[in-house]
Amino acid sequence: MKRLFGNIGGLKAGQTRRLENLYRRRLPPQSLITFELARDISLLSHEIRRQIGLLINRQGKIAYVIVGDHQGIVIPDTSEYRVSPGRLKGLRCIHTHLNNEPLTREDLTDLALLRLDIMAAITMTKSGYLHQVHAGYILPKSSAGKPFEILQPLNPNELDIGCIDLIQSLETELAHVKSLFEADTKKERALLISVTTVSRRTAMASLAELEDLAVSSGIQVAGTVLQQRRKVNTRFLMGMGKLQDLIILALQKGATLIIFDQELNPSQIRSITNKIDLKVIDRTQLILDIFAQRAKTKEGKLKVELAQLSYLLPRLITRNTAMSRLTGGIGGRGPGETKLEINRRRVRNRISRLENALSLVRKQRKQQRAKRSKRGLTIISIIGYTNAGKSTLLNTLTKSNVRAESRLFATLDPSSRRLKFPKDIEVIITDTVGFIKNLPKELIVAFRATLEELESADLLLHVIDISNPRFKDQIESVEKILADLNLHNISLIRVLNKKDLVDRATVDELTGALGGTAISANVESTLLPLIEKMETLIYHMKYRSSGQN
Repeated sequence: MKRLFGNIGGLKAGQTRRLENLYRRRLPPQSLITFELARDISLLSHEIRRQIGLLINRQGKIAYVIVGDHQGIVIPDTSEYRVSPGRLKGLRCIHTHLNNEPLTREDLTDLALLRLDIMAAITMTKSGYLHQVHAGYILPKSSAGKPFEILQPLNPNELDIGCIDLIQSLETELAHVKSLFEADTKKERALLISVTTVSRRTAMASLAELEDLAVSSGIQVAGTVLQQRRKVNTRFLMGMGKLQDLIILALQKGATLIIFDQELNPSQIRSITNKIDLKVIDRTQLILDIFAQRAKTKEGKLKVELAQLSYLLPRLITRNTAMSRLTGGIGGRGPGETKLEINRRRVRNRISRLENALSLVRKQRKQQRAKRSKRGLTIISIIGYTNAGKSTLLNTLTKSNVRAESRLFATLDPSSRRLKFPKDIEVIITDTVGFIKNLPKELIVAFRATLEELESADLLLHVIDISNPRFKDQIESVEKILADLNLHNISLIRVLNKKDLVDRATVDELTGALGGTAISANVESTLLPLIEKMETLIYHMKYRSSGQN
C-alpha cells in the first residue's frame, strides 16, 4: 500500500530513498518522537525546502510519510483509522516548519477536524538542525473557552513526554464526558447545526423543528449550534474556524452525527465530510430517514425508495466518506467501468422501475376517483402540518382505528373512511401525509399520487395544532404547499385542534382571528360545531348548486 504522500517530483533518488526508509523506524511508545528521527527529517526538510510530515500510530510505527511544500502539508485520507465516537484518531502528526514558527491555526484546525492524538511542529536552526518541538492536543473539556492545550516548547532532550499515558488519559476523560450524556448506546447522538442569513427568531424556530424531527427519528440531540452570517460560505456553509469549534464540541459531547438544517448540495457534502470524520446529513436526509422508518405498505415503501434514490443520485461521488456512509462505499475503478458509473447506472435503472410502478398506482387512484365521482360521493380531505392531529380527527369522526401517534409523520399512507351526517349525507373522508416546512422536492415527486388525491377533494379540513408555538408558521407552510399544488381554490375549513391545551381566552381570540373552528380531536363532544359546519358547507355545495331547496 502506498504510504508516501504528496508531490515528490523534483527530488533526487537519494532523497526519495531517505523518505521511504523512514517507514523502517519505530519509536518508543512514550516518546513523542526520537531525537534521531526529528534530527533526520529536519535536515532533509531543510535540504529539499519542503515540509515533511509523519503520521505515527500508537505502537510507535510510522504509518504515513507526507511531503508538502514550503508552507504546509496535506494530510491524506486516514479513514481506515476511524474509531468510535468519543475516541481520538489513534495517530499523531509530527511535521516540520521551515520558518521557525510554532503551531499554526491550520495545525490546530487539522488536529480538531481529524481528531488526531497530538499535533506537533518541529522547528529548526538556519542550518537545518533540530531546534524545538511544539506540541498540542484537544482538551476533553474546554477551559475558559480554550479547546486546546499547547505544551511549552520541547527541547531535543525533552521528547519523552509519556506520550501513550497522555493519550490514554485524554481518552479516559473523553469517555467519561461521553458517558455523562449517553442514555442509550444504540441511538445516534447528533449536533444540530444551522448556518443561515435569516433572522434569529426564524432560525431558532427551524432548529426547534429540526430537533423534533431528530427525536422523532430516534436520535438523541447532543446540542444545537446556530451561526448567522451575512453570506453563507458556498463550500462549507460556515468558516473553517467555526467548523473546527464544531468538531471539538462534537467530540466533547460524544456526538456521532452532525445534522445541518440547510440542504447540502453534493459539493458541500464532499467538502464538509472531507474535513469532518463524523457522519454528516442534512434536513432532507433526516426527513427521508423518518419516512423510511414509517413506510409500512408496499406503495409507501416504493415512494420512499424513489425519494431516497432521487436524492442520492446527484450525490454519488467517488472516493468520498459521505457516500460511504450512505451507500456502503463507492469509489475505485473496475474492469471497463468505474464503480461510481455502475452505481449511477443501477440507481437510474431502479428509479425508472419505481417510477413505472408508481405510475400504475396513479392510474389506479384515478380510476377510484372516477368511480367515486360517478356515485356522486363528496370527498373531504384532512390536511395539515405533520403531528397536528389529522389521524386522531379521522378516528374520532368515523369511529375507526387509523394509526395515530404523537410523533412526526406517523401517517404516510392515505386512509379513507365513510362518514354519514345527520342529514343523511354520506361522504368519503381521507387522511393524508403531513406537510412540513421546506418539504423535500424528492418527496413531493414521490408522493405525487397521494397528493393528487387532494385534487378531487370537495372540501379540505386544515388541522392546526394551536398549542404549538410555531402554529402560525405552520399555517403559512401548509397554505404555501396548497398554492404550489394549485389547490388553494378548494373550499377549506380551518380546524383549530388541541384547544384543551390552550387557555379559553386565547382559543376565542384565535377562533376569530383565523376564522376557524376550535376542537380537541380526541374528544368527540367538541366536534359538533365542526360537523355542523362541514354539513352546512356540503349541503350548500351539493344542493344549492343544483337549485334544490
